[in-house]
Amino acid sequence: MNSDGDDVFSEAMSDVVRHNSEPRVELGRKRLARKDPALEHRRRAAALAPERDRNALTETGITPLDAWYVLSFQRPGVQNGVFRKLKQGRYEAQSRLDLHRMTAQIARKEIFEFIEESYSYGLRSVLIIHGKGESKAEQARSSILKGCVDQWLRDLEPVLAFHSAQPRDGGTGAAYVLLRKSEDKKRENREKFAKGRVPFDPD
Repeated sequence: MNSDGDDVFSEAMSDVVRHNSEPRVELGRKRLARKDPALEHRRRAAALAPERDRNALTETGITPLDAWYVLSFQRPGVQNGVFRKLKQGRYEAQSRLDLHRMTAQIARKEIFEFIEESYSYGLRSVLIIHGKGESKAEQARSSILKGCVDQWLRDLEPVLAFHSAQPRDGGTGAAYVLLRKSEDKKRENREKFAKGRVPFDPD
């Protein structure tokens, strides 16, 4: 383009006003690629954090109990007749947990999961075998486990009552445990009851 053409173009564009454009918003992949450092830090921390332990049972402050000590616990509201049947072993154990050769740390986990699962399955009567101990080393461990069982079962909400077993089921080396009725079992019983009811006809 020659100089005359440049002059003509400049003259033609002399009254044109330039508009200031807004800053462009970054879109697409580039925008998505920008990450919040704080958010990334929280995500990494969540991934590395250990799963929260729902087991509130404690191993501290446990009093060891003699092999012949009789365990006995009954929550308020449990009928005496029901507790008497439990003591007599008249409720068949629907499941059992044997703690022999377990440390207190392992037993803590096993008892918590056993009671939780038994309750979720709608079981009402279970047996926990903590042992008496035949050797001195076993007696020491059994007395600690027995103290743990006595304390932990009291702390577990699904447990209504427990008592040392009859000789045929392990005697003072085991305990019968009575559990609350689970919500699913209550619902099932309500449905059975509702199906069996006959509508009342006043006529």
